[in-house]
Amino acid sequence: MLLALDTATAVASLAVYDLDHRRLLAELSWESRRRQTQDLLVTARDLLQRLELTPNQLTALAVTTGPGSFTGVRIAISAVKGIGLGLPQVPEIIGLPTLSVAAAPWLAAAVTAQAMLCACIQAGRGRYNWAYFRAGAWLHRPDVEEHYAGTAADFAAALALLAPQPVWLVGETAADLVEAVQPLAHVTTVNAVSGLRRAGNLAWLAAEHLAAGHAGTLEALQPLYLRQP
Repeated sequence: MLLALDTATAVASLAVYDLDHRRLLAELSWESRRRQTQDLLVTARDLLQRLELTPNQLTALAVTTGPGSFTGVRIAISAVKGIGLGLPQVPEIIGLPTLSVAAAPWLAAAVTAQAMLCACIQAGRGRYNWAYFRAGAWLHRPDVEEHYAGTAADFAAALALLAPQPVWLVGETAADLVEAVQPLAHVTTVNAVSGLRRAGNLAWLAAEHLAAGHAGTLEALQPLYLRQP
C-alpha cells in the first residue's frame, strides 16, 4: 500500500493506493487553513482506519516536494520522514515536484492534441510558479532550473515566446492570468480550478515512478524551493 501526502499549498490532500492492483482506494482533500500540522497525521490515521488498514501495511510513501508554501512543503515531507522511520520495514520513498503532479492528468490527452503542457500554481501576492512538460513525458521531474516564477504579465510574456506551438495551461489560475493569456491564440486554459494537485494524482504518478525503479530514500528527500525562505 502507498500513502500519498500533499500539503504544498492551502489545499491539503491524502490518498491511499493499492500498488499490487494499481488502483486508488481512497482520497481526501480539504482546505487546510494553515492547520496542516494539526490535521495531517490525524486525518491519515482516520483514512487508514476507514479502509481497515494499519500503518504497518504501508510499503511506500509519496509526497510533493514543492514548489509551494515553505511551511506546507516542509510539513508533508516531515510527516513522511516520521512515518517512514516509525514503520517496521523501510518503505519505498518517492518525492515529486508539485507541478509534475499538476500536469499528470493531462499528459495523455496532450499527446493527441500535440500540445505542450504548462503547469502552474499560485505563489501568492499575484505571482505564479510554472514549468513546461512535453506531451507524454510521464516521468519528467523538472529541477529548480526548469521552474519559473513571476507575475501574470511575466507568465503571459513567457508563454507568448512559445508561439505557434499549442500550449495547454493547466493547474491553478486566477482571473489575472486568464485575462493576461486571453490574447494568446496558441494558449488554451484547460482548467481554471484551484487545488488540482489532488493526492490521488500524486499516488498514481508515484506508482509509475516506483514501477520504473525511481524510489529514493528518506535521507535524500528534500524540499524543492525556488527562492530562499
